[in-house]
Amino acid sequence: MKRRQPCPNQYFRVSSTLDKSVGKKYLTDGSPETCWTSQQGTPQYIQLSFASPVIPKRVEITFQGGFVGTRCSVEVLPSGAQDGGAKWRVLTRIYPEDVNRKQTFDLMPGEPDLVDCRIEGMKFVFEESSDFFGRVTVYDLRVLGDIPS
Repeated sequence: MKRRQPCPNQYFRVSSTLDKSVGKKYLTDGSPETCWTSQQGTPQYIQLSFASPVIPKRVEITFQGGFVGTRCSVEVLPSGAQDGGAKWRVLTRIYPEDVNRKQTFDLMPGEPDLVDCRIEGMKFVFEESSDFFGRVTVYDLRVLGDIPS
């Protein structure tokens, strides 16, 4: 039996951080007062590693308006890949609006073999930003999905 819930992550990596006051630890702290902000330049990314395999179904993300990753490639690392098997693969692409409210995206795989695929990692690659300098600011990030029992 599967249950849909927030996918527990154990580790975050980011492409860059503007300074300590806007670090990656603030991506999931639940506070509307804290955020992660990248340095300038594209692409920027947020990479998650999960404690155990998950089947991602949806992402909820809150940006700061004016600093939105407006074109994003969502990549996944299928289960078993870290042992030298599979490589990072594009699951889907999302196109967030330049607003500062929570946005929800269903993660519909572009390839049939990625439907209900168990993954160990996920990467959000922001290829474009609404900021002239390419900075991205994220206040909250949650991946929802199935956790196989």
